[in-house]
Amino acid sequence: MQQASTISVVITTYNRPDALTAVVEACFAQDDRNFEIIIADDGSTNNTRDCVAALRARSPVPLLHVWQPDEGFRAARVRNLGTLAASGDYIVFLDGDCVPARNFVSQHRKLAKRGYLVSGSRVLLSERYTRTLLEQHIDLNTLGVAARLRLRLAGDFNKFLQTALVLPDVGRERHDFNWRRIKSCNMGVWRSDLDMVNGFDESFTGWGHEDSDLVVRLFNAGVWRKDGAFATEVYHLWHRENQRDQESSNRKTVEQRKTDGTVQATAGLRELAAAA
Repeated sequence: MQQASTISVVITTYNRPDALTAVVEACFAQDDRNFEIIIADDGSTNNTRDCVAALRARSPVPLLHVWQPDEGFRAARVRNLGTLAASGDYIVFLDGDCVPARNFVSQHRKLAKRGYLVSGSRVLLSERYTRTLLEQHIDLNTLGVAARLRLRLAGDFNKFLQTALVLPDVGRERHDFNWRRIKSCNMGVWRSDLDMVNGFDESFTGWGHEDSDLVVRLFNAGVWRKDGAFATEVYHLWHRENQRDQESSNRKTVEQRKTDGTVQATAGLRELAAAA
């Protein structure tokens, strides 16, 4: 199996520097240091810019910051912007409120396989514990099994076994399209596959399913999926849900593209690169 030579972790963020700091510091503590970090910033203010500058000054790996003006929810475009800035042959997308486990990069490297993407899963944290973690700068990766179980029993984690077990790379391959665990807050994709389908589609407006759209177009192009659960967990810090005004229409578009066999993004990597 061909492994990725260099991984680029593209972290999307928007005006949440405390959460971003927790995520990036967890990246600094990875057991695999052969990667780079791209902060893909969807229009944050100078507080985030100052935060990134401070993180870059002590980063043990290359760290870049790309930014676009705040013109509403434009996750697809900013992920494409991060992809264009990346030098890795394998891209791992991570959200700026999803704290990775210490083996996050090494597990994504292990699971990477030509002809597949990897869709990871997440452990949801409560509002109360998220506040405590950020205020007290708690390092989730230093918590023992007993502490994690207590957090699960207290309702501060929505899962426990996924935080305690790493399962082998067996039975993970999925050869059909389904909506389960499609989350670009934790997803690994070969850069060549992103180029093949023209990346995320920036024509998606508002919250929802731009990640499912990418996966269905990759599926239509012959790229299958591996399930990253029990291997690539992230701890998703609590936040208020985004407005979902466009969710239904976005989902209908994805369903239609599955039926039509659409492969190319209407507005994606090529158009963004040409406009630069």
